[in-house]
Amino acid sequence: TSSEYSECSGTGQISLFLCLLSCASSLGTRYTPDWASLDSRPLPEWYDEVKFGIFVHWGVFSVPAFGSEWFWWYWKGAQSPSYIQFMTKNYPPGFSYTDFAPEFHAQFFDPDEWADVFEASGAKYVVLTNKHHEGFTNWGSPYSWNWNSVDNGPHRDLVADLGAAIRKRSLHYGLYNSLYEWFNPIYLSDKRSGFKTQDYVEKKAMPELYELVNRYKPDLIWSDGDWEAPDTYWNSTGFLAWLYNDSPVKDVVVTNDRWGLGCYCKHGGYYNCADKFTPGELPNHKWEKCQSVDTISWGYRRNMKLSEVMDLPSIIKDMVYVVALGGNYLLNVGPTSDGMIAPVFEERLRGIGAWLKVNGEAIYATKPWRVQAENATVPVWYTSKSSTVYAIFTSNPMQNSFTLSAPKTSNSTVVTLLGSPEPLKWAPLHSTGLIVLLPDLPFTPADAWTLKLDEVA
Repeated sequence: TSSEYSECSGTGQISLFLCLLSCASSLGTRYTPDWASLDSRPLPEWYDEVKFGIFVHWGVFSVPAFGSEWFWWYWKGAQSPSYIQFMTKNYPPGFSYTDFAPEFHAQFFDPDEWADVFEASGAKYVVLTNKHHEGFTNWGSPYSWNWNSVDNGPHRDLVADLGAAIRKRSLHYGLYNSLYEWFNPIYLSDKRSGFKTQDYVEKKAMPELYELVNRYKPDLIWSDGDWEAPDTYWNSTGFLAWLYNDSPVKDVVVTNDRWGLGCYCKHGGYYNCADKFTPGELPNHKWEKCQSVDTISWGYRRNMKLSEVMDLPSIIKDMVYVVALGGNYLLNVGPTSDGMIAPVFEERLRGIGAWLKVNGEAIYATKPWRVQAENATVPVWYTSKSSTVYAIFTSNPMQNSFTLSAPKTSNSTVVTLLGSPEPLKWAPLHSTGLIVLLPDLPFTPADAWTLKLDEVA
């Protein structure tokens, strides 16, 4: 730019050269508001390296805490009999969904306690619902008058408070954002027009999203609630071009693929595809599986039963499968309306962290190997880092010999069990593979162990 050039003039040729270099780098790649250009943006490296994150669903739906976070929709939209009956039995006639908001007290919410639990889980990023489909924002949005956590309910900025605690621990902070709002009258008016009008996008959805990014500078935007209308209605490509070119997080921000009808699994940053996406083979694009510890709901439920909660071995098995297939694992907990993380959720998260303390090198910053899995002595998932391969098994083989057929060994191959420094005895099989002499496996509540194979092909 002319101002930058004028600062450079007269400072000698070396300075001029350096100045021109800095100008060129600050201009960088410019993305245009179309999918061909936006999809060409490389994913910031931090995201693939971290592998494991925590998802937090928290909002007004945490007050009734019945059924799921879609409570308002099932009650008033789908008019589900069980939800209607729940309201009739427990609340006075004329009680509306908005009457739940003042009961969203968050009085026990201690962001540092949450962040301690998340850090102890071994997660490297945390994604909070800034606004779910109910439209209530967990910050003082100027576009959501009296339907936000500063004007109503907790009377505090939950997005800011949690963000500060998360970042103090050097974890990445992401925000979930629902584009649509079930019962927003402006949105419903656009919907009636067949999405020919865009009043809701221009007055509410987009100004709020720009404000959210400028104010909180999230490392990740987890978009949702997009599926009723095409991306052209949402102006998604315009927003993403700004996000990647000019926003305060342009160099670090990561996004998912929910930017309009038909976008998911096709456009955006990494792919979520469907909730709890479970591919059968290695996808050719970075992806993430979001999973919930409570298998029935993403939001907290007072009627949750232990049999509906994932146990630690199931969580570890799921995570290992996801990472072996090149994905990230985003595991959800729903806090209570008073700001507590249920002890059963905390226990699961700390259990994951204990397993990752020993086995984390087989997870973080790994790449999928040329073979992702094999039915060895027991089923094995593979991950890799350069010439090191990790064979993770999620059931005890109950025998001392362990056969792997995929790795190609050499004279310099070394095999160890993670958590134990002694190299293990092994012998090569015919042209490929090896047989390993296992020690007695140490007890772990996660029921998963890792063989580290150095110098294998």
